[in-house]
Amino acid sequence: MTRTVHCRKYNKEMEGLAVPPLPGAKGTELFNSVSKQAWQEWLQHQTMLINEKQLNLMDLTARAYLTEQMEKFLSGADYDQADGYVPK
Repeated sequence: MTRTVHCRKYNKEMEGLAVPPLPGAKGTELFNSVSKQAWQEWLQHQTMLINEKQLNLMDLTARAYLTEQMEKFLSGADYDQADGYVPK
């Protein structure tokens, strides 16, 4: 049976994640409020940000930036796009 959650990005009931995507309380929060689809979309967007903005994940500032962007992306707020990116 598929687990469902009320996705905060899409504001509707959707298929949930199989396991928490992060450790700790943040992972539990995401597990309970983010759909599988929204998380997959975030992972794609995160990869694009890392590549296009040449983020160094060893840098705590870059990691904080990605966390901030993740919150914005998953809550439906305005979030950064990669420079020059034009969605299809």
